[in-house]
Amino acid sequence: MGLFNKNEQYQGYNIYSMKKYVDKKRIIFNVIVTILTIITLCFVIYYIVDTSLRVKRSKQFIAQVIEYQRQQELIERQKEEKKAKIPNLTDIGKQNMKNIYHSETKRAFLTFDDGPSKNTKDILDILNQNDIKATFFVLGSQVEYFPETTKRIYDEGHYIANHGYSHKYSSIYQAPEQVINEYNQCNQIVANTIGVPEYNSHLFRFPGGSVGGKYAQIKNQAITLLEQNNILYVDWNSLTGDSEKANPTEEYLINNLQQTTNDKNSIVILMHDSQSKKITADCLPRVISFLREKGYEFDNFYNVIK
Repeated sequence: MGLFNKNEQYQGYNIYSMKKYVDKKRIIFNVIVTILTIITLCFVIYYIVDTSLRVKRSKQFIAQVIEYQRQQELIERQKEEKKAKIPNLTDIGKQNMKNIYHSETKRAFLTFDDGPSKNTKDILDILNQNDIKATFFVLGSQVEYFPETTKRIYDEGHYIANHGYSHKYSSIYQAPEQVINEYNQCNQIVANTIGVPEYNSHLFRFPGGSVGGKYAQIKNQAITLLEQNNILYVDWNSLTGDSEKANPTEEYLINNLQQTTNDKNSIVILMHDSQSKKITADCLPRVISFLREKGYEFDNFYNVIK
């Protein structure tokens, strides 16, 4: 009986020890599993955060690359636009000028002399509303008075041509060389004003026209000098007569335009945007409507001198 009890006690003791051993291993196992789980979760969280940061940085980098490319494209586009607005006289341009009054299609060049002035802004507004690019034969002396208007003419895609500096016949027609001097003086002022040092219009209009008059011989000699300096000149074959009277009416201007246009295909229309010619701006919408009704397309000298 005693032996049995001893064996039973011994046997019970082993079962208890083993149970404690097993429980201890299970606890250790659970602790290890828990630690590993925590470590794994930490790695997972780190990976998720790191990946998110990498993705964010990658998106930022891509955005920066795209913005850089956009800026470069903008710079290149601005360079091309700037280049396109700097006249480049070629042999084709010289030939085009020789045929300026001849065209298979009906085209009209709106040209304005003696400006810019306080009236030029109204003219620019009207041209902008009608999506028309014109040509302005500016005076250097007027550009000095209206630099912002001059820059607006250029920025809005109109052609800035040259009408000399002074418009004083006694000054500009002293000698053929003086015509060139006034051209260069005006050209330099324009280039400085629009902020394009290399600008040269290559296009001159003689004050009073290139033919006839008291200074005809000087003008003929000046034409040769202009050609030698790669400068073309152009007069007109149509006009509104806005400089023929002190206070002409709109009907007077339109009547002159009708009479001088006739059935010509290519017309270079003389008008003025000087200080005293508000009537030119007032009548311009009617001039545009008349020409459109006659089937003319509007052009400027960017498409001639190229």
